[in-house]
Amino acid sequence: MAGKNDRQRRQARERYRRQQEQRAERRRQVRKRWITGISAVAAAGLIAALLVVFLPSGSGKNASASASKSPTASPSASAAAVAEPAHHCTYTKATPVARKVSFPPSAPDYTASYQATINTNLGKVVFNLLNSKATCTVNSFVHLAEAGYFNNTQCHRMVTSDGIYVLQCGDAYATSTTKLTCSTTSNVGTGTPGYNFASENLAGAKYPAGTVAMANVSATTNGSQFFIVYKDSTSGLAASYTPFATVSSGLNIVQNVAKDGYSCQYAAADGGGGAPKEKVIIDSVTIKKT
Repeated sequence: MAGKNDRQRRQARERYRRQQEQRAERRRQVRKRWITGISAVAAAGLIAALLVVFLPSGSGKNASASASKSPTASPSASAAAVAEPAHHCTYTKATPVARKVSFPPSAPDYTASYQATINTNLGKVVFNLLNSKATCTVNSFVHLAEAGYFNNTQCHRMVTSDGIYVLQCGDAYATSTTKLTCSTTSNVGTGTPGYNFASENLAGAKYPAGTVAMANVSATTNGSQFFIVYKDSTSGLAASYTPFATVSSGLNIVQNVAKDGYSCQYAAADGGGGAPKEKVIIDSVTIKKT
């Protein structure tokens, strides 16, 4: 009888071990929604993988819900290029949901001009949104900002090498009070706003300083996570991340944060880079429509 009990205990331990390994692998896959770019040393065969969707869909986390806006009925996002400005946008369900929010409207205001002010603890960073070139991305960003999705979140990843110089934000799992540990068990960097959408504006995409682009793991996995390029990263990043805005003021804030470096560093398998030593907290994002 003792032998049978020992066998059962061993089997139970083995099942638990397998479950833990499966969960860890799922986390690793989700974490690949971080920016994945080819570094300047790619000629030597090295690849620099950075957080996305985000991150899952490289998407970031979104914070608020707008009851009046409903998702499209399409079952899947399309990576096919569309004429810009787009007159129709498709958003599809995604997980994990870091902060629940409604889907953006499927009919964007493609004639509008938008300016976004990122109100941070270190000052204001102002974006000019490229609505005529990345209409559905801008449509999503405006929706999330107006819903308060980015409020009280912090930028969770900084990359400072291998031809990639970016600050990544937009993950609602990274709240303003979250201690960033760079742990593989943390949810930070994995969340979505509950939907994905396809990339735009990639033809000839470059990433000079001041570019704002979506973090993702593939062409149809954009969500809420985005990154600000604080130093030219065109040689390090593949043209796979939708440029949807340019910084018109406040880029020096990001550059100064980069000088302070990391408080912890993510493992290479989890995308590299690290949590900035100096906290960058997004208090709110305001949108000006013209």
